[in-house]
Amino acid sequence: MTQVTVMEAPQRWPRPRPSTFWRHRELLGFLIQRNIKVRYRQTFVGVAWSILQPLTIMIVFTIVFGRVAKIPSDGIPYPVFVLAGLLPWSYFANSVTLTSQSMLGNASLITKVYFPRILLPASTVLTPLVDFAVSLLLLFVLLPVYGVGFHLTILLLPVLFLALVLTAFSISVWLAAINVRYRDVGFVVPVLLQLWLFLTPVIYPGRLVPDGTLRVVYSLNPMVGIVELFRWALAGGPAPGAFLLSSGIVVLALLSTGWVYFLRTEQTFADVI
Repeated sequence: MTQVTVMEAPQRWPRPRPSTFWRHRELLGFLIQRNIKVRYRQTFVGVAWSILQPLTIMIVFTIVFGRVAKIPSDGIPYPVFVLAGLLPWSYFANSVTLTSQSMLGNASLITKVYFPRILLPASTVLTPLVDFAVSLLLLFVLLPVYGVGFHLTILLLPVLFLALVLTAFSISVWLAAINVRYRDVGFVVPVLLQLWLFLTPVIYPGRLVPDGTLRVVYSLNPMVGIVELFRWALAGGPAPGAFLLSSGIVVLALLSTGWVYFLRTEQTFADVI
């Protein structure tokens, strides 16, 4: 049976097609596998960095913000409190940093063969999930050590993973496309993430932000709802409430517009890159 391929003129406003990932799942899996191999190639401790990094940061944050600054932690032991927020944040920061460079890092591939370019940022966003899954083991060990019991909300972990991936992808798809034309993104992203950390309730509870206009603006940070959601589900913190609703709306808006922008500009990637 002869296979017929239909070539269509590019649309002015292309429509995102989630089915693209399923139709090209083998290529997506290959890209993820390649990224993981490159990430841990010639490393001494390998995947153990996924535990060592959050552990050392947790210790420093606990001493500085928990013991010295005495920041409240909603009744949760501060090491557990900060780690439950640090793990999703670390995944987000790593994903955004890596994905913002995903197009430039695959310039030779983009200029030689055609494939849906959206697979590159998608595969890069999914790659740090390995680190995230391993680092969760550290949290699961600390929960009983500090007398924090497991809750039925832990069953929501697959949903939490999906929400976190979509949040990272909604930001990353914008940065990946913009960075092709404006290389300043590589300099801006590290600074942006350093500031973003303190605008996210990782080291402090979101309830400390005063009500009113400031809290409304604060809730527009998509990572606020995600971090509060993870802390509630894994460590028994307060339910995210309105923070989650605001973050969800922002993520959906960024994801839909960023995906469309990416599809509009990908036709020029090979010429500009």
